[in-house]
Amino acid sequence: MAASLTNNTTYLSHLPTTASLPPSAIHLLDTAIISFNKIPGSAILLRYIRSSYQNDPIRSLVELFLVIFAVRYLLAPAYSTKKVKNVPLTEEEIDELVDDWTPEALTSEQTDFERLEGERRPVIVGPAGPKAKLAGSGRMVVNLASYNHYNFADNPDLKAKAIQTVRTYGVGPCSPPGFYGTQDVHMKSEADIAMHLGMPACIIYAQSFSTISSMLPAFSKRGDVIVADKACNFPIRKGLQISRSTVRWFEHNDMEDLERVLQRVVKEGQGKPLTRRFIVTEGLFECVGDMVDLPKLVELKMRYKFRIILDETWSYGVLGRTGRGVTEQQNVDPMQVDMIVGGLAGALASGGGFCASSKEVVEHQRLSAAAYTYSAALPALLATTASETVALLQERPEYIMNLRENTKAMRGQLDPRSEWIRCTSSPENPVLILVFKDQHIQDRGLTIADQESVLQDCVDESLANGVLVTRLKSMPVPLGVSGKDAAKEWRPRPGLKVCVSSALSKKETEAAGKVVRHAITSVMKGRKWQSGRAGQ
Repeated sequence: MAASLTNNTTYLSHLPTTASLPPSAIHLLDTAIISFNKIPGSAILLRYIRSSYQNDPIRSLVELFLVIFAVRYLLAPAYSTKKVKNVPLTEEEIDELVDDWTPEALTSEQTDFERLEGERRPVIVGPAGPKAKLAGSGRMVVNLASYNHYNFADNPDLKAKAIQTVRTYGVGPCSPPGFYGTQDVHMKSEADIAMHLGMPACIIYAQSFSTISSMLPAFSKRGDVIVADKACNFPIRKGLQISRSTVRWFEHNDMEDLERVLQRVVKEGQGKPLTRRFIVTEGLFECVGDMVDLPKLVELKMRYKFRIILDETWSYGVLGRTGRGVTEQQNVDPMQVDMIVGGLAGALASGGGFCASSKEVVEHQRLSAAAYTYSAALPALLATTASETVALLQERPEYIMNLRENTKAMRGQLDPRSEWIRCTSSPENPVLILVFKDQHIQDRGLTIADQESVLQDCVDESLANGVLVTRLKSMPVPLGVSGKDAAKEWRPRPGLKVCVSSALSKKETEAAGKVVRHAITSVMKGRKWQSGRAGQ
């Protein structure tokens, strides 16, 4: 003990800082050292500190800081233990705060045009068949605003089977497919659609919109590359946004521009880690109406090593001899298309959507596609309806033949005979999209708002003469896009949408087309065009 004390005193006397210390301070340090030496093991710790200081004093300071930090971190509480003082409020003060609070609007405020359109929008009573009854007036009109092309929604045999399915299975499964929502009718529908398309497997979703918008993020993630047509519909755009993949756009249905984009993507990816690469397009484009060049698309896919995701929401059940879609229409092996996505809520008069592909691709979606994993399964009655309508199209091809004849008759009344509009849809598409000819837009200086206003007048004029049609609505701007970026977004041209039905006779179809053509002529000639603007 005495030896240790002597060594410590000698050590203090040799410190360069103690020479200027007063005797009282030196005495205090000696007392502190004597007290420290009484702790067991203090001599070893002191020798370590002395040696560390002589060799590297900065190291001692760093170690001291780390020890203090560690002690502070271990003793700090995991959460704040400070009690928050609640300010008591009276009932009157609470009511006043509630009255003053204004929630943020979920949607933008309606414009005067949208408000007026909503007030004049007709309401159908009963099924949306080829001839529909309007609420209020009760008069019957020819319905050219429904995707019920074959009138399957009012087919007595289909309704009887749907009723029987409800009595057997109930209204809905009330559970996701992966839990206990999958029933034998779902498995049968998946097998029927896969066999119809000529694909190994198929998966059914409960919502048509969320089929492609959920399937895309299941396969394409951040860092992957998607090359998409600029005219892709809104569900596809939502899927691209959710996937957070790198999206490259090519000009609508321009295969030369697509090849340039593919070449650029391949060149940029040289020397980098491999990523998944997809081409996304539609069979029949919802916003334009024309058809994809699938043989050329398959050729480019094979040449540049991409995968094809084909959205046949508007072509499945319509194109081809048995309604198989673009692959049947253009004589392309469906196995050359990696994933075929379609909707069951249009011509098939059912609900939901599907994705047909290999078994591995289908099974991957059962665990990775959000809309399939977390949504209730498709109601059994709709699954049964899908199977029955697919069988009807194969057993009775006259449905598709009559639809094509009526489509041809309707187009003959509108596109070549009208002075004002032209049809952008493919000749096989039963949904005719009618836009103003470029000459009239330029001569009258029609803006997008002007065209929508004039077209709405055409809709009202057609309805007044007993034919119900609708307008092609523009797509909303994606979330997070505003200003100049929003102005650069591709938007469809304003147009009329005329949906042909095989349930009408050829004579009735021609008469309805004539009404629509005369309505357009009446509105265009009755308008007062002032200073290049549309006026009343």
